[in-house]
Amino acid sequence: MSGAMASLIAFSLARQVGHSSHKRTMGRVSDPDRPMGDNPFGDIPFLGDLARMLQSQGSIQWEAARQLAYSNATEGQTEPNVDPAVRFRLAALARVAELHVQQLTGLDTAVGGRSVEIVPVNRTAFTSHTLDAYRPLFETLAGSLGQTPTVTSTSIEPQEGDPGLAMLGQLLGLVAPTMLGMAIGSMVGRLARRSFGQYDLPLPRPSTGEIQVLPGTIEAFARDWSLPEEELLLWVCLHQLTTHAVLGVPHVRSELERLLRDHAGGFRPDPGAVTERLGQLDPGGSDAVEELQHLFGDPEVLLGAVSSPEQERLRPQLDALVAVIVGFVDHSVDGASAQLLSSGGRIAEAVRRRRLEAGSEDVFLERLLGLSLTRAQVERGVAFVEGVIEREGEPGLARLWTSEKALPTPAEVDAPGLWLARLEVEE
Repeated sequence: MSGAMASLIAFSLARQVGHSSHKRTMGRVSDPDRPMGDNPFGDIPFLGDLARMLQSQGSIQWEAARQLAYSNATEGQTEPNVDPAVRFRLAALARVAELHVQQLTGLDTAVGGRSVEIVPVNRTAFTSHTLDAYRPLFETLAGSLGQTPTVTSTSIEPQEGDPGLAMLGQLLGLVAPTMLGMAIGSMVGRLARRSFGQYDLPLPRPSTGEIQVLPGTIEAFARDWSLPEEELLLWVCLHQLTTHAVLGVPHVRSELERLLRDHAGGFRPDPGAVTERLGQLDPGGSDAVEELQHLFGDPEVLLGAVSSPEQERLRPQLDALVAVIVGFVDHSVDGASAQLLSSGGRIAEAVRRRRLEAGSEDVFLERLLGLSLTRAQVERGVAFVEGVIEREGEPGLARLWTSEKALPTPAEVDAPGLWLARLEVEE
């Protein structure tokens, strides 16, 4: 079942809910006092069969997610394997990058006492690895969306025990695995088309001793921006290894995973809010399906409808930690690039412009996971790092990763002097 089909069913039900004030009927459901049961659509042959099918698919339709992700990543084309010569080139560059990252940051890049390997892959392999790596977060998200819906929208005032709205809430819960699977597949597939490597988004991944990079995307970007390919490959190695090192600090990884997990688990389904948005469409219009697809391509339809006060309370902490990580990584990569690359400045400028010009799919994924990589957030992290360097130099910046208590609060990210003063008092 496609995401559009699932959306159309919800849309049809939502319209019927909105058109009735006392007694809402759908198909042959006419007794408002009748228990809804496990299958509230049993009296409607088509919806009853559909509900039984959807109930068996789990919290996320992973097969749909994987198929759509592969299709989007490869744009329907067969991919060749990566040339083995590229692996040898990257291995040599990775050794140079690892040495400089360790010297400049003081952080360990090894996993289990062994140097991490930079592995070139095609988009299909990257997509599979990314889906597996992010699966725990997506499962947590699916669990939060699968909770009993609440109604917070002020545009409708359903009566107690309203069978129409109850049915809509249960239907949204049934189609959510398919819709979420399609959304995940679309976003991860498009991420595979844009990414240089697995840490383009600063998200922890399982420690396998490997970092995946996409040489095809890197080579194409070098051509488009007239950048030396070998230097860009080394820059990507520096960036991926530095991010890997920061996210490998145990208390940093633990805190970031906690915030991401709490954000993913903080969504609250609200059929009333979804009904309000769907009710703005004209079901009889010639382009109703196109309008519906466009609406569900807008992150606000999903995130705006189901975001919660709990997420709003933790977002400043998540934003602060991500800003500091991005600022530190950028600063460290710039320092290494100045020593190793003649085109380091041009590469950094081109890559950061590209990062800030992310498409709607990238923004959707970032917001779904609770990340904020806007220009303002990136500049906030850079300003914090510059403020620390100005006051105490590189030794002061190294204090970031010494303990969990040393991580700056949201207020301290905007006032690095306060952060340094607090560390002095606590030592």
